[in-house]
This record gives sequence, C-alpha cells and structure tokens, in this order.
Amino acid sequence: MTDTLRTEALAAKAWPFEEARKLLARYPQGKPARDGQPAPILFETGYGPSGLPHIGTFNEVLRTTMVRNAFHALSDQPTRLLAFSDDMDGLRKVPDNVPNGAMLAEHLGKPLTRIPDPFGTHDSFAAHNNARLRDFLDRYGFDYEFASSTEYY
Repeated sequence: MTDTLRTEALAAKAWPFEEARKLLARYPQGKPARDGQPAPILFETGYGPSGLPHIGTFNEVLRTTMVRNAFHALSDQPTRLLAFSDDMDGLRKVPDNVPNGAMLAEHLGKPLTRIPDPFGTHDSFAAHNNARLRDFLDRYGFDYEFASSTEYY
C-alpha cells in the first residue's frame, strides 16, 4: 500500500470506507493474537440455500468485499471473508425456478441438507445450491472461505 493511496483512503467519504473506519476504530491494534499470529478481522456473509443464488446473493458478497477492500486500504491487518451457508434451515416453500417441484413439496419443513437434489447432480438440494454459489463466487474472483452450518454442527 502506497502512502498516497493510504492517505486518500483515510479521507474517502464513500460508505465502504466509513464502515471500514468503524471496524478500525473497534480494533485499532488488530484482534488479539493467537499462537503468536495476529488474528484476522472476520468479514462474513450469509446465504440461505433454499433457492438458487441470485443477484441479491452476489450483492451481499460484493458489498462485504467492498468494505473489506476499504479496510485493507486503511490498514495492514489481516482479514478473512467467510461465506456461510445456512443449509440446515427448513424448506419453507418450493422455488418456482427449479425442476421437480412436486418432489420438493413432499419435503417442506425438512433441513435443506436432507432434501434430494431436484436437479439430480448432488447429494442434496443444499449441496446443489452451495455448489452453484461457490461457482458463482469463483467465476467473479471473490477471495473467500466457504462454510456451512452442516459442517459446523
């Protein structure tokens, strides 16, 4: 980071810089170190895979990335972006844009990870939609780590 860019970032009025400054004020010395290594500032997005990823999903990750990039312009502190899938949520309704709607209707209320994939390409509806999300984010070059509630529990 050049001194000129850092100076410009410090003066920037755009909302990502405003949000990044709030984080920097909260962690001026960074997060407490773990095992001698500075702990990264965690940026997180959430995704409910009860339907296919869409522009709103993209915007969630994009906005978070914009704040993360502004934070990097203001600080040398390490960061992580976690894209978290709430794939244990129950299916509340059948999406209009997927095949085999009648089959999905039989599984209303069940966790998305326990519902068969209506496309027939993955182990579950959640696995299919999570794969679509990851492909979507990878295609646009997002720097993220993926996690799901199924993996966490």
